[in-house]
Amino acid sequence: MKTDAFALRHIGPRENDLQHMLKTIGAETLDQLIFETIPSDIRLKADLDLDPAMTEYEFANHIQKLGNKNKVFQSYIGLGYNAAIIPAVIQRNVFENPGWYTAYTPYQAEIAQGRLEAILNFQTMVIELTGMEIANASLLDEGTAAAEAMALLFDVRSRDQKKNNICKFFVSEEILPQTLSVLQTRSTPVGVELVIGNHEDFDFSTEYFGAILQYPGKFGQVHDYADFIAKAATNEIKVAVAADILSLAKLTSPGEMGAAVVLGTTQRFGIPLGYGGPHAAYFATKDEYKRSMPGRIIGVTVDTNGNRALRMALQTREQHIKRDKATSNICTAQVLLSVMAGMYAVYHGPKGLQYIANKVHASAATLANALEKLGLQQTNTAFFDTIVVKADAKKVKAIAEQNEINFYYIDENTVSISLNETTSIADLNKIIAVFASAKETQATTIESLSETNHFPESVNRTSTFLQHDVFNKYHSETALMRYIKMLERKDLALNHSMISLGSCTMKLNAASEMLPLSMPQWNNIHPFAPLDQAQGYQEMLAKLEQQLNVITGFAGTTLQPNSGAQGEYAGLMVIRAYHQSRGDHHRNIALIPSSAHGTNPASAAMAGMKVIVTKTLENGNIDVEDLREKAILHAANLSCLMVTYPSTHGVFESAIKEITQLIHDNGGQVYMDGANMNAQVGLTNPATIGADVCHLNLHKTFAIPHGGGGPGVGPICVAPQLVPFLPSNPVIPTGGEHAITAISAAPWGSALVCLISYGYISMLGAEGLKQSTQYAILNANYIKEKLNGHYDTLYSGEMGRAAHEMILECRPFKQKGIEVTDIAKRLMDYGFHAPTVSFPVAGTLMIEPTESENLEELDRFCDAMISIRKEIEASTIDDKNNVLKNSPHTLAMLTNDIWDFPYSREQAAFPLDYIAENKFWPTVRRADDAYGDRNLVCSCAPIEAYMEN
Repeated sequence: MKTDAFALRHIGPRENDLQHMLKTIGAETLDQLIFETIPSDIRLKADLDLDPAMTEYEFANHIQKLGNKNKVFQSYIGLGYNAAIIPAVIQRNVFENPGWYTAYTPYQAEIAQGRLEAILNFQTMVIELTGMEIANASLLDEGTAAAEAMALLFDVRSRDQKKNNICKFFVSEEILPQTLSVLQTRSTPVGVELVIGNHEDFDFSTEYFGAILQYPGKFGQVHDYADFIAKAATNEIKVAVAADILSLAKLTSPGEMGAAVVLGTTQRFGIPLGYGGPHAAYFATKDEYKRSMPGRIIGVTVDTNGNRALRMALQTREQHIKRDKATSNICTAQVLLSVMAGMYAVYHGPKGLQYIANKVHASAATLANALEKLGLQQTNTAFFDTIVVKADAKKVKAIAEQNEINFYYIDENTVSISLNETTSIADLNKIIAVFASAKETQATTIESLSETNHFPESVNRTSTFLQHDVFNKYHSETALMRYIKMLERKDLALNHSMISLGSCTMKLNAASEMLPLSMPQWNNIHPFAPLDQAQGYQEMLAKLEQQLNVITGFAGTTLQPNSGAQGEYAGLMVIRAYHQSRGDHHRNIALIPSSAHGTNPASAAMAGMKVIVTKTLENGNIDVEDLREKAILHAANLSCLMVTYPSTHGVFESAIKEITQLIHDNGGQVYMDGANMNAQVGLTNPATIGADVCHLNLHKTFAIPHGGGGPGVGPICVAPQLVPFLPSNPVIPTGGEHAITAISAAPWGSALVCLISYGYISMLGAEGLKQSTQYAILNANYIKEKLNGHYDTLYSGEMGRAAHEMILECRPFKQKGIEVTDIAKRLMDYGFHAPTVSFPVAGTLMIEPTESENLEELDRFCDAMISIRKEIEASTIDDKNNVLKNSPHTLAMLTNDIWDFPYSREQAAFPLDYIAENKFWPTVRRADDAYGDRNLVCSCAPIEAYMEN
């Protein structure tokens, strides 16, 4: 046994399990299984051309040496990114804790109460600091949050505004440059006209439906926007404000000024810079706009017993309800990061946040005074943390970089300096010394901070915030550590049992992949630092792009999209740009099979395309004849086909090459959704099947953890003709020769977590990657055969095989009074998270075990499913008081003196022997979604205030 091989640790089944598993599924060898699963005409003829696999020890040394090529300067660049202190108790107990980073999106509320409470804390923090009424569970970054704000305001236009096609959106010239670029990308396809200018000169014309302001401005100027917002309101212009969340501990909240939407990033609340991400954006608005708000919302409800419970409110988000009518394709938040930011607020409390904000402002004021004493002009008339200094930028830059300091150089005579919570008096003296040297004069030494506010009294915050108990009782490390642990114990994550979610690929997030994220050489780099200070990052990112090119068979990759949905959108925008470059502006038809993810039609609509849905056959495959008919009918205007492969039904369709050729013959491009790439790597690839672009879910196939609902990374890989159009960034140029504007805020998106996928690929190598795919397919087919006779599999390939996932038919159980939801909730009693419920087919379960699960865990899961099947058989349609309908069973139920159920306590909580060894207790009974949506509460107010009399 080669114990230093990473593949040995990543792949679950042992060598001596293989023959038993093959015998169970009726195959002689793994090669026979793959032959019976993947059509031979799309099989790769050679192994992937990747470097030899590293051992975990070799990778640890390699990543340390590579990290040493990054230069960790003190960065005062700002532009929405600031160094922050990660409290060690949060770093160790959340950021580095698999109990938090391996959890899935909290669709199963009863086993996610801890995470839901942590997100509710985050939402409460956002609501109170912004002065708004409702907030969501985070978005991807500030730039994309601003684009979502624009989309929301466009969606909630008045009836007259829609009738008169009012489409102008004012953008203050104070907006962050990367935010402007994302707004430009998102506005054009949907018919929004951006008008950029000085807000003080704005004429409040009725031609505008909305406006966005930056608070403080991109270079630190603080404006009182109350009059602007009031004048806008009289003309039915709704205003979004992008606000620095730390500044809101000192400055009047935008909500108090009358803003309709407030958004920004929570990065400076204890989240590492990470060369641009991942960082949780925040988004808050008025209650009246809740149905148009993108992303997820955590709300308070009650469980079966009337006790307080939390769950995802308005749970089926708009892209699944409205599909191509959706205003957003958001399907990923940044939950792990929002949990950290919320815990930062819990740890510091209102007084702690005020102390930090006061210190940051005092540092900026003190520095401004000291530089003015040197004879330098500071031009911001009001500021929070950023000052603008008139100086010889070239001279300052040379001296600053010698002293390992970064400023932002606006032009040759202007330098911007953004201070942060890490800035000490010693740091201020270093900055003063740099400017004194550039001016060839003697530096003065400061010994204390000024306490004078450098902004008008009208924007001085007087309202209180974070008065709830949770923000005022966990301020010692012991207290916070125990609070975090209490919440963790309420959540079922991958460190407890298999999470067999079809289409979501909850695979192992190996510790050796995760460790580099805590290294300061990797997590302390500003995304706009000069490239020569980020050589380690540049090498790693370039290598990862090259690895993904090899795996997909494509010619170019961008890592900028920071979710799968963003990847979808990026791919379509690149296709759009390609057609336009050829004069084919009219090509706007996207063909999408009816079985597609709900985000596919939503993304197409956002990219300005018209969606034409194609039929699916009874066996789950694409109806090729219907597709042919529609491709020919729309040939003159055909832009693309969006296809998932293997299909959303878990099948490798043999007609795929015929399908892609059909699209090319009619002038279109083929976008392949990479949700199921876990079944392709090393065996086939998107280029071989005839696709032109695919997005990859690095948080699925390439081992980035789901983190309770994010971070995600959704890069796109493209064929040669699309490479010139890969997206750029306005601060650090990226992308192709004819790059589209930015898809997300940072040049390389969530660069920090790309280290995970880089490690995954580097340690598995070509052979390990292929084995991972083979075992993913083996594990899925093993479950399929073990459950055969107990559950029907809805779709199979032509030779009866599943791909890496399968759909179990559960609809006939309605004859016994049992819904698929009952099976999902009962699985909690057996210690398992439910597979994907009712997607892509209502009333079914979609199971994907991944290659990382060992035989014993697969058997435990199958035993649980078979036991539940027997419970279903014993049920009757008239019996509503059975073990399935009452699941999950909590510890409170089991220890209650009263037991009025027609089955034993043992059957309820310990139906199989293995459960007693490692029992997981759901902490609430079934959450009442309908009650929660009728009484929508998304902050920490006590539930008693909302109970019906």
